[in-house]
Amino acid sequence: MVTMTNVLKVEAVSRSFGDRRVLEDVSFTVEAGRMTGFVGANGAGKTTAMRIMLGVLAADAGEVTWQGVPLTRQLRHRFGYMPEERGLYPKMTISDQIIYLGRLHGLSADAARRNTDALLERLGLGDRAGEQVEKLSLGNQQRVQIAAALVHDPEVLVLDEPFSGLDPLAVDVVVGVLRERAAAGAPVLFSSHQLDVVERLCDDLVIIAGGRIRASGSRTELRAGYALPRFAVEVDTDAGWLRDQPGVTLIDLDGARAVFDLAPGTDDQEVLRAALARGPVRSFGPVTPSLAEIFREVNQ
Repeated sequence: MVTMTNVLKVEAVSRSFGDRRVLEDVSFTVEAGRMTGFVGANGAGKTTAMRIMLGVLAADAGEVTWQGVPLTRQLRHRFGYMPEERGLYPKMTISDQIIYLGRLHGLSADAARRNTDALLERLGLGDRAGEQVEKLSLGNQQRVQIAAALVHDPEVLVLDEPFSGLDPLAVDVVVGVLRERAAAGAPVLFSSHQLDVVERLCDDLVIIAGGRIRASGSRTELRAGYALPRFAVEVDTDAGWLRDQPGVTLIDLDGARAVFDLAPGTDDQEVLRAALARGPVRSFGPVTPSLAEIFREVNQ
């Protein structure tokens, strides 16, 4: 049974390939019951870090711990891992393949079949269980990969690009499945280039660039920490008067709606009063940065 005290920690992990440093003193935590998004540009080090967590690669320095204990082969057996590259047997049927993988993780034949049937139904593949993997679309193959990572009821999930190739409806299905696992107490770490999905899904966020962790924390903390002195206002008339307002730099203007930055020391309430003096104000308030904006700032 997964408990809320279960924590996966990456501590001061470094790794080089030849004279190329791929990871440099990487540390972050994946907490129980929370979805942690792991994002970075291509070549930032995400996949290498995940492979070290699963023992596919060894770290040059540092360690990965689960419940405070350095990871061993036995502990990793309780993980669910989905690699970015598909590793399915194309000639096997979907059901036989997932059952086989469940058996490799120590499930009985009955338990492996039960879990497989339930997962395939949940992932929208129940009516295709007898088909060969090679006959599926790439998106449906991705769903099978996800089922393979979940069939043995893992205590931890590490998923490399789980939403790749999925259409929006399939993304929603997979998101629902992963949320259920997190709600049951499992730490869930996933990487994705689809920042809109990460923003919608993650509780916590880790941003890596050039093999180093550049930002990490809860989604709320990061958005507050990277917030700019930026505001949006919507009035009844044209908001172009903001161009002449002291301390205001206009960022975007669309008739009655405007987005603007404030110079240090400028009182936002002074701008609000100026807007009210010109008529009704429909909305006024700070603009919270999106994950995409934070990501761009971190990678500058």
